[in-house]
Amino acid sequence: MKAENVNPPIQPSRMNREEFVQTFGGVYEHSQWIAKAVFASGVTEDHDTISGIHGALRNVVDAAHYGRQLALLRAHPDLVGKLAVAGRLTTESKIEQASAQLDHCTVGEFEEFQALNDRYKNIYKFPYILAVRGRNRQEILENFRSRMGNDTEVEFAEALKQVHRIALLRIQALFKEEQA
Repeated sequence: MKAENVNPPIQPSRMNREEFVQTFGGVYEHSQWIAKAVFASGVTEDHDTISGIHGALRNVVDAAHYGRQLALLRAHPDLVGKLAVAGRLTTESKIEQASAQLDHCTVGEFEEFQALNDRYKNIYKFPYILAVRGRNRQEILENFRSRMGNDTEVEFAEALKQVHRIALLRIQALFKEEQA
C-alpha cells in the first residue's frame, strides 16, 4: 500500500531564495545564475522531485544564449588539470574525479590527460567535459580521444549534454543525502 502525504526529502517549493541558491547554486559548476533564474520564475511543488528540479534548471540552460552556455562550459575544470593538482576543485568536482580514480593516474595517463586537455581547448575553446561517475580512467581517456574529431557544433552539444548529466547526478546526490 502506498503511503499518503509523504514529503519528499528536499522541498525546493518551501525554500526561500537564499536556501534555494545555497542548495542548487552549485549543481551547475560555478553558475548560480541558473538556480537564481529558476527561483525568480517561481518554484512550485512540481519542482520537489529530482526530475522536476533538474528539468527547471536544464530549461534555463537550454534557453540561455550561446555566450552564457559557453561561459557555463568554461566554468568546468579540466579533468586531471591544474586545479586538481593544486587541490582547488569544487567539492563536487573533486568527489566526481576521485570516483573515477582520476586522482591516481600513472605518469603516462597524467601526461596524456594534460596533452589532450591542451589540444581540446585549443580546438574547441572550452574544456572537455564528461560525467565521469561510474567510469574508469581508461574509459574516460578512450572517450576523450574519440571526441577529438568532432566538429565544434557537435562537441558543444555533447559538452552541454554532459553538463546536464553532471547536474542530474549532483541533484540525485542532494536528494539522497537528505534521506540519510
